[in-house]
Order: sequence, then C-alpha cells, then structure tokens
Amino acid sequence: MADYNQIDEARKLLELSDAATLKEIKSAYKALAKRYHPDKNSDSSDTTDTTEMMQKLNAAYQLLMSYCTDYKYSFCQEDVARTYPEEEYLRRFYYGWFDNI
Repeated sequence: MADYNQIDEARKLLELSDAATLKEIKSAYKALAKRYHPDKNSDSSDTTDTTEMMQKLNAAYQLLMSYCTDYKYSFCQEDVARTYPEEEYLRRFYYGWFDNI
C-alpha cells in the first residue's frame, strides 16, 4: 500500500484539490491523458516526454483508484452524521418542528 507522500504526489500530478470524488479523479485523468497521449502528440519531437508523462499519469491514476477502492468506509451512525451534517440539522430542526407544541 502507498504512503501519504505517494498519494499526495499522485493527487498533485492529476491536478486535484485536497478532496476529490471518483468522478473528479477520472475526469482529471482523462483530460490530462488527452493532453499528453503520445498518439495525440506524434507531430512533436518530444514523444519521449509525452510517453514518460503518460506513464506517470497512468501510475498516479492507478494509485489513487486503488486507494479509493481499498478504502474502508465506516457505516456507524456518528460517522454518517459527520458526513451528512445537513441531514442531522433537518432531523433536529425541520422535521416535526411543531409536533411538540
């Protein structure tokens, strides 16, 4: 498994912020792969640079995807409430607000 520095490097290489969804990771990878793919840049003399960059992008993408798929999610009530704080707010102050009059 990768350590924090490797994951952070991969995130920066894919130009992602500190928090990203799977959809954002995939979208960033596809955009950068379009830009650096050797077949797209076959006209330029720097095909070794684009090939090298694609290898780095592929490795970063694989690392982030494996981190996301191997991540253990917590389904306990406290963690779910922390993830969706607006739901707790609605439960406390909106639903049934006038029921206890």
